[in-house]
Amino acid sequence: MRRRLLWMIPLLFVVVVGGWGVRILWMTGTFRRIHPHFAGSCRLVRGPVGPEDITIHPRTGLAYVSASDRRAVDAGRPVPGGIYAYDLNAEAPVPVNLTPRADASFQPHGISLWVGKDGRDVLFVVNHPAGATVPRANTVEIFDLSGSALVHRATLVDPLLVMPNDLVAVGVDRFYLTNTHRHPPGTMQTVETYLQLPGAQVLFYGEGGFRPVLDDVIIPNGINVSPDGRTLYVASTSGRVLRMYDRDPATDRLAFRNEVFLDSGPDNIEVDEQGDLWIGSHPKMLRIDKHRADPAELSPSQVLHVTKEGKVDEVYLDDGSKVSGASVGAVRGRRLLIGEIFDDGFLDCEMTGGGA
Repeated sequence: MRRRLLWMIPLLFVVVVGGWGVRILWMTGTFRRIHPHFAGSCRLVRGPVGPEDITIHPRTGLAYVSASDRRAVDAGRPVPGGIYAYDLNAEAPVPVNLTPRADASFQPHGISLWVGKDGRDVLFVVNHPAGATVPRANTVEIFDLSGSALVHRATLVDPLLVMPNDLVAVGVDRFYLTNTHRHPPGTMQTVETYLQLPGAQVLFYGEGGFRPVLDDVIIPNGINVSPDGRTLYVASTSGRVLRMYDRDPATDRLAFRNEVFLDSGPDNIEVDEQGDLWIGSHPKMLRIDKHRADPAELSPSQVLHVTKEGKVDEVYLDDGSKVSGASVGAVRGRRLLIGEIFDDGFLDCEMTGGGA
């Protein structure tokens, strides 16, 4: 009997670990079949490398593109990142670098545009500085818009900025921000990721500085707010859900409302003029790291359209050959801009059916 028990213990361990492994593969979309589709046409706009986030000014039609060459950073040879402008009203638009004097310490990630009723527009930028002193503290950079120029106003630094990813402005000096992880890069972050542990924080910045407002989301990534400011949206990447919170604009307090299952790894969230959501997503999440290490290892791309009522429509799906590792879908009318995490350029698409 004792000998049988000794054999059963390692067998049970193998079964448990094997079951956990299969579950991870299933949840990350490893077994999913990709059938590319899109009702429309797209062209690749080269220039910005690693255009991870894109947001569009609702009045001017100017798209702001956040770009960072993450492979260069990984290789220890960082080059300056940039914020680019892309005019959707132009007949033949081209990206224009609005931060040409930036150095390697500027590696922008998530961005958010505050469009004030008084005409004051502010761009908030998550930044992961790179350079000789890597790793350096993460920052939030704040720019006032002056015509077509960006005027730097402030740099925010705080120990709570552990793994900042995205942010959404709710005022000229107030915003919510996601930390994808509770722990910085290392063993504990890996454990947190693969065991899908909650604890990463969503922060609020306002009078008094940063403070945590949520700590129960699994890998909070993209974040945005409804046009009336009363609903906050948070994308849980490995949780594969979109979480919705009631927000009190007077106090900035949040109360969980519900979540929408997306069956994919959501990244950045953009909100259109009707208040519907557009989400860049990763249907095969484990392909992202492979694509990061090797550009030839494609990562499938997806853009989801989610109505205010929570109806989900897959507008764009690609095996990675046209755009790999899509992280954002920004919409104005029938125009859809699709950004990606690592490669050179973004897609400028014209939708001919469905969606907007």
